[in-house]
Formats: sequence, C-alpha cells, structure tokens
Amino acid sequence: PMLNFKIPHVFIFLFWIIIFCSIFTYIIPSGSFERTTRNYGSMTQTVIVPNSYKEVPKHYSFKATILGENVEGKSTPVSVLGMLSAIPKGLGESAVLVFYVFIIGAVFTLIQFTGAIDAFLFALISKFRKKPKLLLFLTYMTVFSGSSFMGIGPETIAIIPVFLFLSKSLGYDRLFGLGLLSVPVYLGWSTGVTNPFTVQIAQVIAELPIGSGIDLRFVLYMVYAAIGFYFLMRYGDRVKKNPSQSLMKGDQFKLDEYGSFEQVKLEKKHIYILLFFVVSYAAILYAVQTIGWGLIEMSACFIGIIIVVTWISGMTGDESMAAFTKGLEIMIVPALVVGVARGISVVLQEGMIIDTLLYNASNILLKMPKIAAAEGMLFFQTALNFFIPSASGQALVSMPLMTPMSDILGISRQTAVLAYILGDGLSNIIIPTNGVLMAMLGLARVPFEKWFKFILSLFLVSMIVALAFIALAVNIGY
Repeated sequence: PMLNFKIPHVFIFLFWIIIFCSIFTYIIPSGSFERTTRNYGSMTQTVIVPNSYKEVPKHYSFKATILGENVEGKSTPVSVLGMLSAIPKGLGESAVLVFYVFIIGAVFTLIQFTGAIDAFLFALISKFRKKPKLLLFLTYMTVFSGSSFMGIGPETIAIIPVFLFLSKSLGYDRLFGLGLLSVPVYLGWSTGVTNPFTVQIAQVIAELPIGSGIDLRFVLYMVYAAIGFYFLMRYGDRVKKNPSQSLMKGDQFKLDEYGSFEQVKLEKKHIYILLFFVVSYAAILYAVQTIGWGLIEMSACFIGIIIVVTWISGMTGDESMAAFTKGLEIMIVPALVVGVARGISVVLQEGMIIDTLLYNASNILLKMPKIAAAEGMLFFQTALNFFIPSASGQALVSMPLMTPMSDILGISRQTAVLAYILGDGLSNIIIPTNGVLMAMLGLARVPFEKWFKFILSLFLVSMIVALAFIALAVNIGY
C-alpha cells in the first residue's frame, strides 16, 4: 500500500514542496556563513568561509508574515508573498536554462520534421533486427559515456520521443524507453569521469589538479554502467514476456503526441543533416570543455543549427517555423518545471536556513570515525541535493566546508570530491526537486509515483555501491 500513493500534477507537487520549505523557515534557526570571492584561474566564484557561521535572530511580525519585512541584522521567515514570489524568482534565476530547454526542443523537433531522425531510426532497427539488445547496449553506452565524460543532462530532454519510439518498436513499454535515456544520464553523471559540471568545479575548489583521481572514477564508471544496463534489461525482458508485468499497464502507448514517426527511406539530405548536427554538437561540447562556454553560447549555436538545417532540408521558412513552434509547445511543461523547481532553493536562501543545515551537518560529521564520516559526507550531499539540485551550485556551497573538514578528519580531499559527485548524482534519479528529471517525466508522460516504484531498487543498490567505493577510497588513501 505504501507505494500506491498518487502524486498530483508536477507543478502542484513542486508548489507543495515550496510551501513546506517556507514553513521550515519559521522552525529551523536562521544563520549564515561569511562568503568571499576567490579566483580559480579565469573563474571568480563566491564561496563559504569555513568557521564563520553565526546564528541570525529571526524577526516576526504580522506584516513580515504576510508581505515580508527587512530588518537590519535579523532574518525574516518567508512570508506568504515571498512564498508566491519564489516561483517567478526561480524562473528568473533559471531563465537561461529555461530558454535553453525551449531551444533544444525546437532543434530536435525541426530535425524530426525533416524525416532525418525517423529514417535513421528505421535504418538502425532493420540493421539490428537480429540483435536488438546490441542496439540497446550501444545506445545506452553512448548516453552513459556522454554524461560521465561531458556532463550531458538537460540536452537529452528533447530526444525522449526518440527513445520512446525505440522502446515501442522493440516491444517494450513507456517506462523502459524513459529509463533507457535517464538511467545512463544520471548514473553516468554520478561517476563523473571528467564531468565539467561536477568533478572539475569541485576539484578546483578543493585545490586539486583538474582530472586527478580519474582511475577510481573510471572503475566506478564500469561498475555503474553494468548495474544500470542489467537493471534495465531485467525490467524490459519481464515486460516483453508478459506485458501485464509493466508498471504502466493499461497505458495507451501512443506516440502521436510527439508528431508522427513514420517509415522514411534514408536519403542523402538526411545523412547531411545528421552529420552536420553531430559534428556541430560535438564542437559545442568541446567549446564547453575548453573555452568555458555556458548555456547562452550553446543556445546561440543551436539557433545557428536551426538556420542551417532548414537550408539543407530545403524546407520553406514557414515550414521550419511550424516545426520550431511545435517544438516550443512540446517543451512548455518541461522548461517551466526547471524554473519552478528552482523556487525551492529561493525560499531556503531567503529564509537563511541553508547555512544552518550545512553547519549542523558538518558538526555531526566531525564527531564520527574516519570511514563513517566519509560515508556521512555522501549522505549529507544526497540530502543537500534535495534542496540545491544544481550540481555547480551545490559544489560552491558544500565543497568549501568539506575541504577543510576532510583535512581535519584525515580523509583525502579527493575522497571528499568523490562523496560530493556521488551524493549529487545518484539522488538526481529519484528526487522530485530535480527540475530536469521532472521535465523528462512530464515529456514522457510518466507519473512520478510510477517512476519512483520503477527506480527505487536501482537507487538503493547504487547507494550501497557508492558506500562501498567511499570505504575503499578511505582505505587505500585515494
């Protein structure tokens, strides 16, 4: 019965979390660490000063509760107005990411309208007709490696219809199609072999050489890749043998809501479109790694891709804009979910309780034996990820604390980084505050409670493996 809960619409669900976090700002003491700016090569980041935590008295009044009130030297719990404002503020803070999600949706829809994706998929499926599992494995490992080495994540939202189509063509259900994309995205992200958004930022803050400690992370990459694929195929085989075993039984698995997938013969223009897209996409990811491009530059390049693809395909301007607006329509809920989920951290910051949670957690860890403290760091990062689902944001908040703490505990800084990437990564696959996950579920039309049932066992096994790796890292002085 416990797993038979029903989650309301994603926006209502996230709004409930914002309400609960607002209530916490009345209960949990407020406090803050001092912040300082530090230069890391060409980056200037604002980080916490360890041992600078001070509790801040709370100010209560009727006006403060309804409209909010600023009082010098005091913190005000989040008001009713503040709680409602968290959503537009969250959207404002994540505006660049929201726009980016819209643009990649438009790009993929445009490419699908040209027939290139359909033609390529049908060619692939007929080529691997005798060995469909090999096709699934190659697809899975491509996504897994992209996530682990290059940190792909939000970019994949738009290709969910393609994965659903692949799943349906091979006789699997909707959950399998979503899992085939999101399991390698999140498990790959958690291993972070060279992920620029987790490992590299955390290592810079922990004053470690970028890319160091790659050997253990690569072993982790192989172990998690195997666990994830085994988990997916076990579920997939069960559903294929007996469709009533599907967690989505009774689901009318139709794909017409994403445009039509139809048999198209692979032509030269399709190959040119896909080649151009793959090469330009690789170039964009290379620029992110080497010259520090962010979402704005990536979005700009995607706009360029739209122009070139329209030209290669021979579509008229009106046809390409019809595809473009269809792509925006498909991405409305996924894009806005990213911003609404951000409202949760807005509330926690305005109520000044994030630093209190950090301070108390670090005090508890300092009283523990070495291995327990290192594994405690993993649990702490996992819990913190619920409140700050942005990987780089979490690194800037927690690594300045974890770094000196690991020195005091006699744990290597590399192990502290490992605890951070595993804590940030693994929980992403299951927490409802992760805007990208909720956007994926929204686009795939999979209710959160169905996903929770599907993914819970994989999450628990992954956490046990993470604990084992952290214990190993402490023992070998990683």
